[in-house]
Amino acid sequence: MPHPLVRREVDVRLTARTLEVFHAGRRVAAHPRSPRQGAHSTMADHMPKAHRAHLEWSPSRFLRWAAEIGDSTRRIVEHTFATKPHPEMGYRSCLGLLHLAKQYGPARLEAAAARAVALNAPHRSTVASILKRGLDAQPLPVAETPENSRPTLTHENVRGAGYYR
Repeated sequence: MPHPLVRREVDVRLTARTLEVFHAGRRVAAHPRSPRQGAHSTMADHMPKAHRAHLEWSPSRFLRWAAEIGDSTRRIVEHTFATKPHPEMGYRSCLGLLHLAKQYGPARLEAAAARAVALNAPHRSTVASILKRGLDAQPLPVAETPENSRPTLTHENVRGAGYYR
């Protein structure tokens, strides 16, 4: 329905092929029904002007921007789009990431994104928290391997594996 009628009471008439919206007894919108059950569909004419500008955006545009910052930032943008049912639902999060680059600079953003990816939390909110707390300047956590999972103890009472053979 047209944006000015959001949160207003309207009447809806559905047929097999058409959806019509009525407000105060007057038809304000008519659309062909989408063949995809449960899918979103939006007409540009019904969007607020600020949202119409987003129509020229695309996931590839955000991925190009993120790749200019760095690989970790690109991976977060990829994850954002992969976890949303519709790409448009990820635009705000990607814009938030863009704003972080303006606020903190591209190098800090990439360092924070690398930390978020390493922590398996590739989200804009995680990156924002890392930047806010200055954790982007800390070294990345080291993944545990058999060599570094247990500290090496040196003490005269420690016999070692060779003692038990």
